[in-house]
Amino acid sequence: MKPTVAVRRIRIPEDVAVLEIFGQYDKRARYLKKLFNVEFAVRDSEILIKGMDEKSVDAAHRVLDEIISITRDGHLLDWTEFEYLVERVSNSESVKEVFSNDSRGLIIGKKVKPKTLGQKKYLEAVEKNDVVFVIGPAGTGKTYLAVAVALDYLKMGKVNRIILTRPAVEAGEKLGYLPGDLSEKVEPYLRPLYDAIIDITSPDKFNSYRERGIIEIVPLAYMRGRTLNNSFIILDEAQNTTYQQMKMFLTRLGFNSKAVITGDITQVDIEKEKSGLIECQKILEGISGIEFVYLNESDVVRHPLVKKIIKAYEEYERSRKL
Repeated sequence: MKPTVAVRRIRIPEDVAVLEIFGQYDKRARYLKKLFNVEFAVRDSEILIKGMDEKSVDAAHRVLDEIISITRDGHLLDWTEFEYLVERVSNSESVKEVFSNDSRGLIIGKKVKPKTLGQKKYLEAVEKNDVVFVIGPAGTGKTYLAVAVALDYLKMGKVNRIILTRPAVEAGEKLGYLPGDLSEKVEPYLRPLYDAIIDITSPDKFNSYRERGIIEIVPLAYMRGRTLNNSFIILDEAQNTTYQQMKMFLTRLGFNSKAVITGDITQVDIEKEKSGLIECQKILEGISGIEFVYLNESDVVRHPLVKKIIKAYEEYERSRKL
């Protein structure tokens, strides 16, 4: 008795090329063939999907259908976005809304758009709230998107300046022992924020903003006593703030200001029970105007191995707790 072969057909719209579906040199097709153990055949205006396992054939069909829908909406997926789509759609989820044209985009020198559902929720939270905490592992775009939104607000005249701050844990906040002025002392700790701004704008624009005081670099230890009006404030690496530092920072918020606090509670460099970011989740829960957004390994947009590394560490840490 011959084994049953599952077959699905999907129509290729006239305004979509096979290249846009399968990728250059059929790279996407080869990836999907290996992942789902299926075969593809293109006949006239149809793609035939064949395989021995009906569930795998259905999953491949859903992926192609989603790619076609997103392509028709005017978005060409890069490889990272394609991998994210495959992962989510394979689990019977849809990611069309992430890449749709009405999804929030930030234009500052170049287009910055969310690449995952988690990132989309992040941007929506910043739009709706004055204080947003973004907690997640490395590579999920926490800092980059915070900077992108801040620059967007600055460009549109919603704020007059951007304040960048970060706890200098390695120096114990005692920056006086380091050479140079205040800005030079804290610069190594704020490098990721600088890199994001330069990537979105340009080195000249960044330097111009700094010289004119439009972008201000402030060590967290020097924030006490200030009231920040008409500002977009970014506190990076917030997992390394103490209870007192977090309380002090949050009470700096002035009129017409927004604050985005980013951190990874799996990489705390101080005593974990003293982390202000961990504690504030319980303290501030349910307060209107404050939202917590949690990203995970599915939101990682760096090298594919980063996602696997994060997952491996999470599994290892869970096993140690058992």
